[in-house]
Amino acid sequence: MENESIYSLLDSISNPEDLRLLKPEQLPQICDELRQAIIHELSTNPGHFAASLGVVELTVALHYVLNTPYDRIVWDVGHQAYGHKMLTGRRHVFHTNRKLGGIRPFPSPEESEYDTFSSGHASNSISAALGMAVAACKNGENNRHVVAVIGDGAMSGGLAFEGLNNVSSTPNNLLIILNDNDMAIDRSVGGMKQYLFNLTTSNKYNQLRFRASRMLFKVGLLNDNRRKSLIRLGNSLKSFVSQQQNMFEGMNIRYFGPIDGHDVTNIARVLRDIKDMEGPKVLHLHTIKGKGFEPAEKHPGIWHAPGCFNPETGERKKTKSDGMPPLFQDVFGHTLVELARKNSRIVGVTPAMPTGCSMTFMMKEMPDRTFDVGIAEGHAVTFSGGMAKDGLIPFCNIYSSFMQRAYDNVIHDVAIQRLPVVLCLDRAGLVGEDGPTHHGAFDIAYMRAVPNLTISSPLNEHELRRLMYTAQLPDKGPFVIRYPRGRGVLVDWECPLEEIPVGKGRCLKHGEKLAIISFGPIGNVAAKAILRAEAENPNLNIAHYDLRFVKPLDESLLQEVGQQFERIITIEDGVLAGGMGSAILEFMSDHGYSPQVDRIGIADQFVEHGSVNELYKLCGMDEEGIYNVINKQK
Repeated sequence: MENESIYSLLDSISNPEDLRLLKPEQLPQICDELRQAIIHELSTNPGHFAASLGVVELTVALHYVLNTPYDRIVWDVGHQAYGHKMLTGRRHVFHTNRKLGGIRPFPSPEESEYDTFSSGHASNSISAALGMAVAACKNGENNRHVVAVIGDGAMSGGLAFEGLNNVSSTPNNLLIILNDNDMAIDRSVGGMKQYLFNLTTSNKYNQLRFRASRMLFKVGLLNDNRRKSLIRLGNSLKSFVSQQQNMFEGMNIRYFGPIDGHDVTNIARVLRDIKDMEGPKVLHLHTIKGKGFEPAEKHPGIWHAPGCFNPETGERKKTKSDGMPPLFQDVFGHTLVELARKNSRIVGVTPAMPTGCSMTFMMKEMPDRTFDVGIAEGHAVTFSGGMAKDGLIPFCNIYSSFMQRAYDNVIHDVAIQRLPVVLCLDRAGLVGEDGPTHHGAFDIAYMRAVPNLTISSPLNEHELRRLMYTAQLPDKGPFVIRYPRGRGVLVDWECPLEEIPVGKGRCLKHGEKLAIISFGPIGNVAAKAILRAEAENPNLNIAHYDLRFVKPLDESLLQEVGQQFERIITIEDGVLAGGMGSAILEFMSDHGYSPQVDRIGIADQFVEHGSVNELYKLCGMDEEGIYNVINKQK
């Protein structure tokens, strides 16, 4: 049991109105208590840890100064919002965070009026907040403050720059807070990281300029047009004197900072001073990811989502892996190194996920052949296309849910030109506790419509290795390999690297009358359901086919199934609308076959958060669900 007595102030706060009753000198204490509450909660119920610790002071200051929820806070990504949730009436249920039926892993307007916009994918906060700021103006709510909080590498995303460009040219009073911690999940990369690190300006200068402009407005010597001209002149002079160009002020966005992101009293003071200023503003904070918990400060990447740990010692509780199958991502990482040793044209590309996808193995051995491009999925795909155009073979690894952001790039910059880019979709299917923004539910459906793509999924680790080997052979064109989060099924996962004929499935088990067609690792769940059904009913004789490729389809295999079986069950870890089952139905209809087809997969809905096993059960995709469909009467 945690010692509740350490929360003497936090226990008195059920919403931000209570927080605003505190004196400014009490804010450091509430920050300490909030930080301890986050540490203790996440030590037993894992989640996104280091990011939330890094913004405790900012979170407290925002709710202390702003009139939330009337004033809007838009959290970019949202994995830093645990303190926000605790201060906005959810502390007593925070132990349900990320659990089935519990509070959501990211901010969601469906959960709380304090969560102003859906979070989960990076770089959307500026665009969304600008929309809210413009709406406030159009609705006559000129006293409504709108704040976008962006950081953790999200400023490297293209959407953030699109938003900034529009902010600079659209009348608005938006405040953008840049939480600069030099991190995303792994260390931030690219020129923006170094630029933000070096960016400086004088707080005294900004305060003096603000007071002078207010005085000039009052006496009639300054209007909006003259103000913009003076801002440009002032920015030019400041850049000349400091020998440094400020990107934000170059776009006519007022800039304040950088300031210490862990001095809550000063943050609150600055917020009060600038929140009512007219025009767009950027407040730049330097923060430490994992602040207040030494192990997380030293190794913020490891402590991004560390699992269970001892809050006193920082010792992480290890899960037993001896004798267990490996993670699919590790099989990918080791196999990529093995292939790259033999083929000098292979390169690796990932958008800020080298640890998550295990491209770190190749980065360590071949740093000159691996590229972490930051949170920029569209760029990752087009960059891969450019390398492929001139002879390289990029393995571009992007989580399935994040590949949605690069759909046009796949079509326009890879598929049309038939470029040999290997698109490895990690975290395909239901991913568990991160919920609907992270489930890789749609890739089969959205990729299947694109010409020139090969779309595959391995039943197990051996098949993943062989598909990766096949994908880098000559004349294979753009090649998609989707695989899930978590462990496979084979302890002895290493195997010879052999070519799999593109578009060829296989029969895993012969049978009569009923055929099950599965796509990817969920076929292993189907195999268990088949064994159970046949053990309970010896008259059942079920055939099982591993489709392997949803594009191109194995037409000879499907001809065999269509001719022989009266009933077919399709099973996929993806949406039913337009997915593998739809492809089977289309084939059967186009070729004059009319078996009864039952499709198992994700229905037309967003699936909530919970463990993968719980969600499989919820969607009827677990062994029990498949067994029930097998035994369903016609």
